[in-house]
Amino acid sequence: MSRAPRLPAFAVFAALLAAAGLPIYIHAPKFYVDEYGVSLGALGAVLFGLRLLDVVQDPLFGRLGDRLRDRRGLAVAVAAAVMALAMVGLFAVPPVGPPLLWFAAMLTLVFSGFSFLTIVFYAQGVLTADRLQGQGHLRLARWRETGALLGVCVAAIAPVGLGVWMQSPFAGFAAGFAGLALLAVMMMRREWSGVGLPASTGLGAVLRDGLARRLLLIALLNAAPVAVTSTLFLFFVDARLDEGGKEGPLLLLFFLAAACAAPVWGILAERHGPKPVLLAAMALSILSLGGAVFLGAGDWVWFAVICLASGAALGADLTLLPAIFAARMAQISPGATDGFGLWSLVSKFTLAFAAVTLLPALQSAGFDSTGDSPASALTLLAVLYALVPCGLKLFAMALLIATPIREALA
Repeated sequence: MSRAPRLPAFAVFAALLAAAGLPIYIHAPKFYVDEYGVSLGALGAVLFGLRLLDVVQDPLFGRLGDRLRDRRGLAVAVAAAVMALAMVGLFAVPPVGPPLLWFAAMLTLVFSGFSFLTIVFYAQGVLTADRLQGQGHLRLARWRETGALLGVCVAAIAPVGLGVWMQSPFAGFAAGFAGLALLAVMMMRREWSGVGLPASTGLGAVLRDGLARRLLLIALLNAAPVAVTSTLFLFFVDARLDEGGKEGPLLLLFFLAAACAAPVWGILAERHGPKPVLLAAMALSILSLGGAVFLGAGDWVWFAVICLASGAALGADLTLLPAIFAARMAQISPGATDGFGLWSLVSKFTLAFAAVTLLPALQSAGFDSTGDSPASALTLLAVLYALVPCGLKLFAMALLIATPIREALA
């Protein structure tokens, strides 16, 4: 009889990946603006360029993960080491040469390790979920995405918290990330398995499936609002609300709400089906986030309420959609590496598109993250932060309503 999967190991590994995802978009641009004077437009261009690289490398990483399915543990250890060392180089090592080029080089390594690990981790989840009792994909997703959200919570607040007692809080953040990488690799070492995992069926099997294509498009539209708000969060709190110093607690509130809500959404989805539950969460996100456009200087209490509600809604987005997609991959592409190569590409492209469009737009409007900005720039910041995500979320809701989700879970 096969050994039962250790779901806490999946939660810790998900926390590692989450710490290298959204928090990098939250912290890295502002860190290089404040520490090295790099322009917002240049950083946005670099982030977009790195995501164009993913157009090529994510599908290749999916194929590589399939080729290495019998040696996946070793491949994961190497990729995690590369990602951890690059994180140290990004935040703890002074740039060797022009800061913008160093930023690009270190992020290339971080994102490459992140891409490979994400693809093989979610592909392994497809096989593991089939060994679980009940609705295995939703059960695994609860553990995995709750761990991921807790990882985001810690990573989002860590530089602020470390700044209380360290002169170089981002260096401490990088060291802590390296320690987490070691712990996650050790806990997951017995969970990687190619036994029973078939060879990849190729990208064609995924792209030819109408439901898989529809789920990828929903993921694109639904991830875009998170990308927008993540890119602009620190600037919104600091400049629009004029509450510099409260960014850390507000970020923590947002992600803690998501982490606490994620298992609840999962339980509701098992009882009532993922589609109505996900639609309810999307509606909550629109109702809460739209109110941010009316906020101004000093309105941080109202913004905290918005963070609480929109964070809770995020917990459903990050838990239910990956579970639905994983269930579909189990049906049409059991190896799943190609499918999650596309899923990873879609998720990260939204962050890149947000960076390359939003940051230059703010800069063109006269926004200055280190000084006074004109009222028109602050208004644009509010519109981009609040209304643009709501519009994107409405499109995602419309597409989800028209999608027969039951086919993915049949």
